[in-house]
Amino acid sequence: MADASLKNAPHGSPRTGLDKPDVEAAQDEDWSWAGPGLRHGRLRVRTLIAQRWLMVIGQTIAVLVAGLVLDLKVPYALCFSLIALSAWLNVLIGLAFGGQRMAREGEATAQIAFDTLQLAGMLYLTGGIVNPFSLLLIAPVTLAAATLPARFAVAIGVLAVAACVVLTFFYLPTPYPPSAGPGPVPGGLTLMTIVLARVLGIAMTGTYAWQAATESARMELALNVTETVLAREQRLSALGALAAAAAHELGTPLATISVVAREMIRNAPDEQTREDAELMIGQAARCREILARLTEMPEAKDAVHERISLVQLVHEVIEPHMIHGIRVEAVVNGPPGDSAPDIWRRAEILHALTTIVENAVDFARAEVIVVARFDARAVVIEVRDDGPGFSPEILAKLGEPYVTSRPGAEGSRTGHIGMGLGFFIAKTLLERTGATVDFKNGRRGGAVVAARWPRSALEAPAIIGASEL
Repeated sequence: MADASLKNAPHGSPRTGLDKPDVEAAQDEDWSWAGPGLRHGRLRVRTLIAQRWLMVIGQTIAVLVAGLVLDLKVPYALCFSLIALSAWLNVLIGLAFGGQRMAREGEATAQIAFDTLQLAGMLYLTGGIVNPFSLLLIAPVTLAAATLPARFAVAIGVLAVAACVVLTFFYLPTPYPPSAGPGPVPGGLTLMTIVLARVLGIAMTGTYAWQAATESARMELALNVTETVLAREQRLSALGALAAAAAHELGTPLATISVVAREMIRNAPDEQTREDAELMIGQAARCREILARLTEMPEAKDAVHERISLVQLVHEVIEPHMIHGIRVEAVVNGPPGDSAPDIWRRAEILHALTTIVENAVDFARAEVIVVARFDARAVVIEVRDDGPGFSPEILAKLGEPYVTSRPGAEGSRTGHIGMGLGFFIAKTLLERTGATVDFKNGRRGGAVVAARWPRSALEAPAIIGASEL
């Protein structure tokens, strides 16, 4: 069985890579942070204008059909006055402000409130709450809940509910034609049932729209943070490639300087020249040491440096966490006689696995084990700790944004304050590489996070002439 074990070592500087400040920086992009005050997407003025034109056209068609086709005695003058008021407002807003800019929260609230009152006025002229079109009072509440902060959305909802209640008692009778006689008048129970249905519809639809919009905004923010993390990791990778290229290019001139300096020492006419030549040799040696450190983890974009063995991968993942007093061990195993595969060096995998190991170190009692298994079909990497494991309520939601039980910085071994984004970012990055990510509790306790890839998606092909390299 191919096996490699990497245990704690006091030497070696940890790979800092890209840590949690990147998440904090992404939060600074003018988002009201996740929770009740989370900022919703704002409305464009043209969206409000288009929605109002739709109402104008719909109301016009409804009035004409009711009057000309159904022969109802519709108060045309009053109805078309209200419709014209909406159309006039649209023209005025379009000319004054233009449709491309974003509507301010107060402005959008005022326009939606106007639409609600205009619709209530139309219902007042055509039968009140018993008019089937009273159901449309739900529409402005849904729009407000999906796009406005809570206080404005609640204000629109209260206005719509108040309109329902007022239209129950104050309205013009339904304009049935004289030949049809007086129209049916719903009894008290039926009327209250209609009102209750409208109010519950407004409340439930508005709440649903609010929750859906909030979750969408939270997910959008979390994905933005993920993109920021990945972009910065890739920039660091590019910086590593530049360092490797610089080391390669500078190696030859440094060697030439050393050779010439040694010749100067042998042929030095005086002691001062000899000392200067020795100083040149010493400084050239120091430059070579610096370049060697820069190329310890080469990331140059070529067929050699873009690949990494599975053993090297788990070593890089655990190395930053060997300084927190927890035993961190990595084991790589596979079929007997089969060597561990080389895989593509991908910033997403390194960052995601490092984050998962950091989380395990924070919760472990004494030990964290990273197990990498491979066979002909798949590569699996598991991170296990001997801590308390995932609580049921956390396990049910793990992998979603803003789910955390990590202690604060004062109680955290790594000093990181949990925000509930680490696992979400790690899971998202791993899934982008083709992995299937699973969270569970071990049979003997502790948490287990496993990522499984098809071997073909992860393995780097063999290099021609690799034996010579």
